[in-house]
Amino acid sequence: MSEELDAVDAKILDLLQRDASLSIAEIAERVGLSSSPAWRRIERLKKAGVILRQVTLLDQDKLGLTFEVFATVKLQLPSRENLDRFETAIAEWPEVVECATVTGAVDYMLRVLTRDMHAYDDFLRDKMLALGLVSDVQSRIVMRVPKRTTSAPLELISTHLSG
Repeated sequence: MSEELDAVDAKILDLLQRDASLSIAEIAERVGLSSSPAWRRIERLKKAGVILRQVTLLDQDKLGLTFEVFATVKLQLPSRENLDRFETAIAEWPEVVECATVTGAVDYMLRVLTRDMHAYDDFLRDKMLALGLVSDVQSRIVMRVPKRTTSAPLELISTHLSG
């Protein structure tokens, strides 16, 4: 971003992270601005790429997606071509809700959501292992989630924010 975030920007971002359905008028009132300047700030943050998109979070349990797994994946040969092929494939698999390239003995960490253990087994056999690229998958079944947030920790950047 060409210009630094200030304290008002941080407040706006915090509000939007907590509830993206807030109206411009509600946001403006909470940060002490009128609607037009608040709208301009939000548009600037969007254009700068700070705000990527606004989404609705769903309750995965109420949707029947109660089986959650963190899986580490090691490719047989982590060449550029195989990494690209694997990443292209996982982009198409709805079960994979997050994927990160990681350091260490494995190549990827995946967060996978399915209905149950049988659906996860089908996913492993019919999709991941069927690619012919994977040499090892270690699955960690999630028992309980004491914390989950989609919010960036804005307080970690607020030490240099003025206002």
